[in-house]
Amino acid sequence: MAAIVQDAPHCLIWFGQCPEHIRQLLAADGWSLREQPPELPVSLSLRGHGMVALLFDLCSMATSQLPALLHSLAVSAQLPRLCVLPEGPPSSHRQWVPLSRQCDRVLQGPLQEQQLSDALLSLRGAGLPANPAPLDKLLGQSPAMLLTRTTVRKFAPVELPVLITGQTGTGKELAAHALHQLSPRAQQPMLAINCGAIPAALIQSELFGHERGAFTGALTRRLGLFEHADGGTVFLDEVGDLPADAQTALLRVLQQGTLERVGSHTPVKVNVRVLAATHVELEQAVATGRFRNDLYYRLNVLRLHMPPLAARGNDIALLAGHALEQFRQRHGCRARGFSPACLAAMAHWPWPGNVRELINRIQRAAVTCEHELIQPQDMELAAPGSPDAASEGPLGNARRQAERQALLHCLQEHQFNISAAARAMGLSRVTIYRLCRRHGIERQPATGALDQNA
Repeated sequence: MAAIVQDAPHCLIWFGQCPEHIRQLLAADGWSLREQPPELPVSLSLRGHGMVALLFDLCSMATSQLPALLHSLAVSAQLPRLCVLPEGPPSSHRQWVPLSRQCDRVLQGPLQEQQLSDALLSLRGAGLPANPAPLDKLLGQSPAMLLTRTTVRKFAPVELPVLITGQTGTGKELAAHALHQLSPRAQQPMLAINCGAIPAALIQSELFGHERGAFTGALTRRLGLFEHADGGTVFLDEVGDLPADAQTALLRVLQQGTLERVGSHTPVKVNVRVLAATHVELEQAVATGRFRNDLYYRLNVLRLHMPPLAARGNDIALLAGHALEQFRQRHGCRARGFSPACLAAMAHWPWPGNVRELINRIQRAAVTCEHELIQPQDMELAAPGSPDAASEGPLGNARRQAERQALLHCLQEHQFNISAAARAMGLSRVTIYRLCRRHGIERQPATGALDQNA
């Protein structure tokens, strides 16, 4: 039976009715919500909660409810309190001064998501335990990303495999690290491997180790990834690329918790949690016989889907600003922001390479831009309404996806050898490199192979 560790969640007692979009934000930030009718006495017997805070939403309340609210304040003097004032100048809020002056933070309505997040974060900094940092890298306030962060929090403490799906460049490895760092295994190692970047002849040795003399060149015993990660987590990126014999060995680890090194028949016990990621449809791989169905069901216990960047709305501008600021901190550059035309172009771009493509384009633009504001042409984006933008519709997107799949298929057939792939496609090496940049397929400095995942 899987062990579930019950982390004590933060609890926010909301006096009034919490809007739905704020509910999603609170869940993503690790807060449980309890709505409190203003006219009823508040109960503070909240066992199992790590911290409790109060929020008084005054935007929809009448001043006749003030005495009951002040009583709730009096019986919760030890807890941090926030209040949200209605819209309007300060002179229109005088009736709420007896309450607002007793609150740690006073927010102005209408309440904004980032405003509330910052306020709750400041309360934690004033003495409450801080939220774990791992989810900070999964930036975004779109409904899709709020749901993703909420799902990560739900899955992290559960000792079961997680299958992370999504297009290339969507942040699957970031999600895997967050799952590990929020889990009971956080103090143990997390080791990752790209199953598509290791030659088929070596993948078993990399994962499960080998004995001395197991094959030519095996001069000493070597422990594999699973033994090095014992007690912790193994992240198998592009698990759909595992060859058949490695799939069988992985199934044994998941079913029995044992492995056999190459060249040995002695089982070795290992205690690891397996996280796996893929950008291909494993269901289709199972249907065609390229992936074991029993292994698929063992991996697909909990499923986390990473949303494509094009479906994340205003997150694009948020991520762009964060990426530019990160680049400016490491390298001096003239660019300080994005023009309105560039922001509009980013919002309309289909982003086949997702977040990785966005970051690459911003870094390139930051180096070449001659102005303080990056323009669409600096990021090689078509401005909305231009002739080039018309080609970025459904037909253009389908054409790009077909080109990318053809390129990936050829690279995989030739073990990501650039010269061999160029000859097979009748293209120059320079063109192959350009296509790889266009579609967010990056070289791995350590191996010279190409990384086509996130």
